[in-house]
Formats: sequence, structure tokens, C-alpha cells
Amino acid sequence: MGVSGTGKSSLAKQISDEFSLVFIDADDFHSAEAKKHMAANKPLTDEMRSPWLSSITDHLVLLSQQGQSIALAYSGLKSVHRNLFRDLPFYCHFFYLIANKNVIANRISQRKNHFFSSDLLDSQFEAMEPPLLSELDVSTINIERPFVLVADEINKLTKQITRKKNNAKIC
Repeated sequence: MGVSGTGKSSLAKQISDEFSLVFIDADDFHSAEAKKHMAANKPLTDEMRSPWLSSITDHLVLLSQQGQSIALAYSGLKSVHRNLFRDLPFYCHFFYLIANKNVIANRISQRKNHFFSSDLLDSQFEAMEPPLLSELDVSTINIERPFVLVADEINKLTKQITRKKNNAKIC
């Protein structure tokens, strides 16, 4: 989880490859209308996020019922939205990816063919609710270093978490 440009998709894809998980990118569940809205430099409202979140959680439940474990690239901007995932019939752990806004803005400016504009980054930082002390299922990861080091840290944490949860389904 984290604001746009923190590497959520790249890291979730890497984790899915490392642990033979199903990779899901939450961006794929946005409606064409929502993507068009963001491409016009307008942030989504909670009302617009609601069907998106429902689609994601419904899909995760289906995959879980099929015995699949998942690596999900998802913003997780608000605690109330993260709680939707905690209510699912499997264990979730969140990796909160953080960095200086300038570092993230630079990453976003280097993207090609993505609907999210760097002009929306301020709205993402405003909407992002850092984990509460009660959110014990969140690991904060600073991404201001080479990708391989960030991925290695997440892989090690994932191994520890899955050992503790006896091969729990991770998203």
C-alpha cells in the first residue's frame, strides 16, 4: 500500500513471482470512468472508490475460495478501506511503502502510458492515512533505495509472516 509511484505494482509482482502467488493490481479494477477522471487530474471521491473496492474484495474472496494466495498492489489510502480487507475470510498483511514526495514525483514523471498524473500526487498524500498504532498487520517500508534491497526486505518479512500464520493466505 502507499501513494501512487511508490512501486506497489512492481513489488507485488516480484513477491508473486518469489512466492508463487497470484498477482493482482487494484488499478485494473478501476472503471474506465474513474481512470478518465484521474487522467483529467481529478482525485477520486470515496463514493467513486466504493464500487472499485467491492470489485477488488469480491475477486479476492473468489480467489481465496479457489485456494489461491494473492499479492495485491493496492493504495490502501484510508484505514476504513484497509479494514474492508481485514474483514475478508483470510489473513492480510500490508506493506506500507513510503518515500519523500520529491522522490515519488520523479518516479511518476518517468512512467509511460499510465492514467495517473503527477498533478494528483498532492491529493494522494492528503488522502493517505498512515497506519494507526492498532494496525499491527502493517509493515512500513522506506523505498528510497534500490529496488532489489526493498524487494529483499519485503521477501524476508513475507517469509516471517507466513511462518507465523502457518501458510496463511497473504494479500
